Amino acid sequence: MTPDRWMLAVILALTLGLFLWGRYRHDLVALMSLMGGALVGVVPFDVAFTGFSHPAVVTVAAILVVSQALATSGAVEFATRPVQRLADRPLALLAGLTVTVTLLSAFINNVGALALMMPVTIRLAKQSGRSPSFFLMPVAFGSLLGGMTTLIGTPPNLIVSGFRAEHGGEPFGLFDFMPVGGLVALGGVGFVVLWGWRLVPERKSRVGSEELMKVGRYLTEASVPAGSSAAGKTLAALGLEDVQVLAIVRRDVRIPAPGGRRILQAGDLLVLMGESEAIEGVVHTWKLDFAGSEDEKLAALIENDDMVLVEAVVRPGGKIVDGTARDLHLRTRHGVSLLGIARQGARIRARLASTRIRAGDVLLVQGSREGLFSELADLGCLPLAEREITLGQRRKRLLALGVFVACLAAIAAGLLPAPIAFVATATLMVLLGVISLRQAYDAIDWPVIVLLGALIPLGLAIESTGLGDLIAQSTVALGAVAPVWVVLGVVLVTSMFLSDLVNNAAAAVMMCPIALAVAEGLGAPSDPFLLAVAIGASCAFLTPVGHQSNLLVMGPGGYRFGDYWRIGLALEALIVAIALPLLMLFYG
Repeated sequence: MTPDRWMLAVILALTLGLFLWGRYRHDLVALMSLMGGALVGVVPFDVAFTGFSHPAVVTVAAILVVSQALATSGAVEFATRPVQRLADRPLALLAGLTVTVTLLSAFINNVGALALMMPVTIRLAKQSGRSPSFFLMPVAFGSLLGGMTTLIGTPPNLIVSGFRAEHGGEPFGLFDFMPVGGLVALGGVGFVVLWGWRLVPERKSRVGSEELMKVGRYLTEASVPAGSSAAGKTLAALGLEDVQVLAIVRRDVRIPAPGGRRILQAGDLLVLMGESEAIEGVVHTWKLDFAGSEDEKLAALIENDDMVLVEAVVRPGGKIVDGTARDLHLRTRHGVSLLGIARQGARIRARLASTRIRAGDVLLVQGSREGLFSELADLGCLPLAEREITLGQRRKRLLALGVFVACLAAIAAGLLPAPIAFVATATLMVLLGVISLRQAYDAIDWPVIVLLGALIPLGLAIESTGLGDLIAQSTVALGAVAPVWVVLGVVLVTSMFLSDLVNNAAAAVMMCPIALAVAEGLGAPSDPFLLAVAIGASCAFLTPVGHQSNLLVMGPGGYRFGDYWRIGLALEALIVAIALPLLMLFYG
């Protein structure tokens, strides 16, 4: 093996190891790998950053903006209305939710489709009398299955299309994935809703807002008597690091989420939340009086016309990940009070202010009704409550749908390539006021963009150094003693395996050069091998870390790491059994 192949192989092995370790974010690992490749010479300096201008990267960014515009306008709200009538029939509801998210994720971002469906799913689960865990994993899997049906359904499809174009072929069309991907998705959804749901664990004790508030932390009232040393002092002067003042009641007037400069007066009633020992210490130190109150009254003091309680799940790569409420200054900078944390269905009993927040955690937060949702989005959290559709949305909804349908028609008719069509559509969404410019930039998942931009040059280096040919040789040798469909199955299963461990886009970038080399070595068409990579990269069903959709439902569903492979293993085996004959049938 030549030195450049050795160095690239070492870089790729280290990259995969860092992805599996999980200590550093995927985008940072990708940048480290790109810089390593450039410094050792396997990635030329003049092409090191060309990945960021790759059509797949530009298209993914534009699709994220368009998906957010459709969600903001309420254009996809109607898709959930027929499903809501099935709340009294759990199995029919499961089928309706899974089919709906599958259809949505064929045309908008997978995570975006799941984000739209999660609040609906949780609400309808409660109405049906079943635990949300019964529905959430099938819905998450449906979002992955839908992505494999169209060119724009998921980033791996765009990456595969880009590799095809760079090797002398035309990019895949909008619906070129449908013959195989559509039938595979249909079979996967059918399996989940007809039998696979039996393998989904139903957690009866999912943590809700009531449990998050009650266990390990106390919610109580304390009054400021005339002789209290707290009278005349600001809240900041009290040094309440471990106790939150959620509200002040002053002469029957509620002051929700008071700031640190608020001066206390004799007769004030404080709504306190914290560990029992901490609350007792504050009451004793500042000579307060316990007032005592019923839970219903306290809840009314916390949540009113101006303030709301919301559960939110932490998205991977969010600003809040690995931070603490104290470090992030959630209350002072963002106006968000952290009242509870649940992790994998269990309540965190440690001190909330110093607890490091992880991706997938479910947070119970309090904030203003007007600004809480935007602050949560900025922090990288997905609210598990449905937002109200405001007046004036009808015009935005019609504009968003009209522009989006025109975009799809232009791509399907071959009038515009996907990158141009979607960037133009995203621009129109902003110009027409469907989405603001800030919302458009916030909608872009920048870690994914950096990941793609950094890994694409490494993928090209796999080809230019001949490492892909070298890796493919052993697979090609298998073709001498086994049918071609067996070799195709190896490519498919390997792509599946990688996508269960690392980001699906990273799996596609690593596998595309190898798949092309295998096809060339066998003298076979490249399309079935590229499509095998695309399908395999969308099949991250065995672990919660393979795709954001799986991780997002882990906390709200109370799932454990091992819950995924119980249904995921059978689903992936079925997909292999469906995909291989279809690939051979359609592509010979």
